[in-house]
Amino acid sequence: MITDAEPSALDLVYAAKSPEALADAYSRWAESYDRETLALGYCLPFVVTAWLARFVAPRDGKVLDAGCGTGLSGPLLKALGYGPLWGLDMSPAMLAAANARDCYDRLVEAELGMPLPFSQAYFAAFISGGVFTAGHAPSSSLASLAKCLKSGGYGVFTIRESIFESGGFDAVLAELVRSGVWTPVERSEPFRAFAIAEPEVLVRTHVFRRV
Repeated sequence: MITDAEPSALDLVYAAKSPEALADAYSRWAESYDRETLALGYCLPFVVTAWLARFVAPRDGKVLDAGCGTGLSGPLLKALGYGPLWGLDMSPAMLAAANARDCYDRLVEAELGMPLPFSQAYFAAFISGGVFTAGHAPSSSLASLAKCLKSGGYGVFTIRESIFESGGFDAVLAELVRSGVWTPVERSEPFRAFAIAEPEVLVRTHVFRRV
């Protein structure tokens, strides 16, 4: 008998139609997330860490890992001397995995796109890798994250190419620049989010500096 294959965890994440469904998909995936994504060649948690190191010194202050998931960026950030290091994610199960890495000074359960539990001008930098993709955090999240940066602080994040315009990211970024919130520093060429699988998933890294 021929049957349809069971959808993968990644398929369920992409298929989520609401924040609740997305949180549930990640909670179910948390235990095997690292093993499965790294087997696909997932590189974004490491790419954004490398970009951060180009512009922000460890001594500059607090760093927020926005959409930290299981905390794959945490050990690298800690090894490079960054801290205090905060992580934010919508999934308690993913935050539990991040906590087990013993890299974060504080972990916060919150949803990007909703009001964030931080005072304005709080962080020297934020990173966000793989969060601004299909069905995930909305483009409006960037306005809230920008306001959490201190003057001179940096935002380092990836955006999936296929949703840059349709998801409103181009408009949000242009408005943040026009209104004097931050200024663009660098935008990479498109590159693969997965070195082995999913060749169609192309992203760019964007770097902005808070005015």
